[in-house]
Amino acid sequence: MGGFFGVVSKQDCVTDLFYGTDYHSHLGTRRGGLATCNGAGIVRFIHDITNAQFRSKFEHDIDRLSGQLGIGVISDTEDQPLIIGSHLGDYAIVTVGVIKNMEELTRRAYAQGSIHFSEMSGGGINATELVAMLINQAATLAAGLRHAQEVIEGSCSILLLTPQGLYAARDRLGRTPIESCAFPNLDYEVDRYLGPGEIVRLTAEGVELLAAPGPQMRICAFLWVYYGYPASSYEGINVEHCRYRCGAALARRDHVKPDLVAGIPDSGTGHALGYAHAARLPLARPFVKYTPTWPRSFMPQDQTVRDLVARMKLIPIRELIKGRKLLFCEDSIVRGTQLKDTVRRLFDAGACEVHMRPACPPLLFGCKFLNFSRSRSELDLAGRRAVKQLEGDDRKDLELYKNPDTPQYAAMLEVIRQELGLTTLQYQRLDDLVEAIGLPREKLCTYCWSGEE
Repeated sequence: MGGFFGVVSKQDCVTDLFYGTDYHSHLGTRRGGLATCNGAGIVRFIHDITNAQFRSKFEHDIDRLSGQLGIGVISDTEDQPLIIGSHLGDYAIVTVGVIKNMEELTRRAYAQGSIHFSEMSGGGINATELVAMLINQAATLAAGLRHAQEVIEGSCSILLLTPQGLYAARDRLGRTPIESCAFPNLDYEVDRYLGPGEIVRLTAEGVELLAAPGPQMRICAFLWVYYGYPASSYEGINVEHCRYRCGAALARRDHVKPDLVAGIPDSGTGHALGYAHAARLPLARPFVKYTPTWPRSFMPQDQTVRDLVARMKLIPIRELIKGRKLLFCEDSIVRGTQLKDTVRRLFDAGACEVHMRPACPPLLFGCKFLNFSRSRSELDLAGRRAVKQLEGDDRKDLELYKNPDTPQYAAMLEVIRQELGLTTLQYQRLDDLVEAIGLPREKLCTYCWSGEE
């Protein structure tokens, strides 16, 4: 994942840029970068934040930055921002998203003969430099941004820092998450949200529309379920408030009467609050999370490391576990390996029953549009493994496994329940999730559950 932040001000913007970018730290663990524009040009700093917080790496750089325009980024992939010199002028660029047709676009670039890429790391081309190359193929920055939006498959939202202002472009179908959690503590207010494919130029005097939003939107529904920050809102819909509604929807369809309701921290907590309130059951924290020195558990590439991170972060409270029937709300079950260990630890601590209520349907398809998951194969997904166990072929009659009213769906859940060692397992229905979010189904991307683009 990754997140970016931009500031245009009539005064020096560095303090806001520094803290605003830091509020995106939940979206990336590898690289951070800041760039500002003043009368002397563009100044940039990039640091490795793998083993250090963003603030600690950049606190000495902010004294060397100045200007009324700035962009920042926290990335889980390549170095950013990049400073580009081109026939369109000098600019700094940051991107968020994932380009699925990188190889094809690179081949096209090489076929032109005079194209080269300099930002190489790990043997691969920096995706942000590729986007800059696409922009530079046009006669203006606005036309270049539109060209990039049109040819990129996947998603890519872009900020360009220029002496003439800050250009902002949302990806063509609005899939890419743009965070707003930095705004309240900086005393910012949302004027409006950029629409799908919309391009604007911001100056201290106002906002200039360069390309109107397109008619279609496919914003990722998983934002509200898991990786959106609780204080963020997307399309005017707050993440934490939505999670309350998700939990309430789970409770309305449930008949289990546990002693306590709890959330698998952190993202399961909001769902659990909604469940407990709707079910009129006590809420407790049988696990607490230790976060100062551990990254998000889905970030590491190696499964063994992911499992270690997940285990070490969750500390059980035995006094709230022993002798009790526990119902947990979880954002989702992806692979299930970490959850299996968590369930075993609960029973080892004396739990009588452990019921699990994921806030979204079973994941059956790997994401094609964002890179929030490290799964390399769809068979990493607990749902697909269950289908393969039942059918011998993980794609056979998959339509029947998406429908929560079929025997095949029930059989899939039973395989997952047994594998995880749960007392009961009940997933959120997709129609209930869509209703909890509050956007029309056609504006949401639900591909990871439905397989529908």
